[in-house]
Amino acid sequence: MSPSHTIAAVDLGSNSFRLQVARVVDDQIYLLDGLKDTVRFAAALDAKGRLDLAGQNRALAALARFGERLRGMPPEHVRVVATNTLRVAQNAAEFLPKAEAALGFPIEVIAGREEARLIYIGAAHSLPAGKEKRLVVDIGGGSTEFIVGHQFKPLKTESLLMGCVSFSLKFFPDGKLTRQAFRDAELAARSELQSIVHDFSREHWQLAVGTSGTARSLSDIMEQNDLSRGGITLEGMEKLRAIMLRAGHIDAVQLNGLRPDRRPVLPGGFAIMAAVFAELGVQKMSITLGALRDGVLYDLVGRQHQRDLREVTVTQFKRRYHVDMAQQERVARLAEFAYRQLAGSLGLDPEVDLNLLQWGARLHEIGLSVSHSNYHKHSAYILQHADMPGFSSHEQARVALLVLGHKGGLKKLGNGLTVDRWARVLSLRLAVICCRSRTDRPLPPIKLEALRNGFRLDAPDEWLDANPLTHTALLQEAEEWREIGQLLQLSPNFQRWN
Repeated sequence: MSPSHTIAAVDLGSNSFRLQVARVVDDQIYLLDGLKDTVRFAAALDAKGRLDLAGQNRALAALARFGERLRGMPPEHVRVVATNTLRVAQNAAEFLPKAEAALGFPIEVIAGREEARLIYIGAAHSLPAGKEKRLVVDIGGGSTEFIVGHQFKPLKTESLLMGCVSFSLKFFPDGKLTRQAFRDAELAARSELQSIVHDFSREHWQLAVGTSGTARSLSDIMEQNDLSRGGITLEGMEKLRAIMLRAGHIDAVQLNGLRPDRRPVLPGGFAIMAAVFAELGVQKMSITLGALRDGVLYDLVGRQHQRDLREVTVTQFKRRYHVDMAQQERVARLAEFAYRQLAGSLGLDPEVDLNLLQWGARLHEIGLSVSHSNYHKHSAYILQHADMPGFSSHEQARVALLVLGHKGGLKKLGNGLTVDRWARVLSLRLAVICCRSRTDRPLPPIKLEALRNGFRLDAPDEWLDANPLTHTALLQEAEEWREIGQLLQLSPNFQRWN
């Protein structure tokens, strides 16, 4: 990759969709272009938790506009992340293919703590250097993220299911601003905050920082209406509450700095911020411009320079779950050897998604820390549900499914896998079979190729004679594939017995 190139981040938030394009020169990021579309995505969720058609259409129209700006950029230079609304939407799986088609790039639905990590990276890069620990708060449309960090390292991350859109719709549905509505909203937010007070209270940080729309909007309003001398203050919050109560309705609120797109979600965002001040002991909060999309850009630069946090997470998981390090390397090496052969015969680039296979190979035995019986199911469960910094929910799900399929019957994987994913499943299964002895050996002289309706495996007679246990296991493996209607064709010499 050239030392100077263009990258882009897309943040599909619950209130706004944002696109940011930047130039990377000597690992420094220089912003070139930005687009914003106030989609109000969280408001598109109906009573059953499904995205309504109007909300989907608003989102798709915005994504099409973003797609035109991104057209022609290499896929590895663009990262698209979706947050709370697509985490919780019951029909997200139906919407995502349409969204990816409109945008022209894959979309990662990230977990709340991964969102918090990326927010902190973005915020930290826009703050002056300092030795103090920081509390960073990002009130989004459907969730609020909290991070305590030091310099560029997040130390604690959390995400709570409350946001300016969802709270405005729930507690201020008709726009009326009453004491009871504010009381109910703030008590609901304080109740949510109780679960994190122990780790995020005042003694854990020295500087409070707000980022993204709600915090910036509150800061702008306070500064432009002389409610505070800078940032968000407790005194300014009380004055702003009094102003809103006197107005009685959000449409009657007249404040400098209150943009039209923020007006409908101001009361919900205010209530959450008031609860944050009360529960976490905040007296004053400064504001930074760095946010999720900035964190995505810096994380993308890190991946391009082999500073991929996903690799760090995999290493930490191997240590945490006491993985046999030598064995996972044997399996990973053989799985890659097998997959490169299959990818070649399929006409695929073997480097695409090779990392998924490598992660699966290195983590396939983490379930042994729970139980030897059905350990592959325990491994898959951990990978599906654990917090894995750097990974999107989709990546976790794909690695978990691959690990689930590395032994036992194949029916549990369903029939929706593409041929390249079946090839990775076969590669991992063969690697586990051939590495059963847990000893260092040369790569087996097996040959693999893809057929129109399955795969073909060949091995020399002398190797089969020297490895009768593996020979038998491979015959049984062919039966497993036959059970799901797929062919694992073994060369004729497999069928003879010594």
